[in-house]
Amino acid sequence: MNPSMNPLKKRLVTCPKCGQLAEFSANNAFRPFCSERCKMVDFGAWANGEYSIAAPISSDDLDDL
Repeated sequence: MNPSMNPLKKRLVTCPKCGQLAEFSANNAFRPFCSERCKMVDFGAWANGEYSIAAPISSDDLDDL
């Protein structure tokens, strides 16, 4: 079998928090993060409002109720 056609090749991605390589598959419950710690640090930043959209919200962005 040609090694370049291996269907079991692991897909690695860079952890958005620490930069380490992490397996992006069902085997990694924390994907795209490398660990539970990185996942929780990111969640904490989100919950504290550290992530935001730079542009103000306009009335066109809101759904009609």
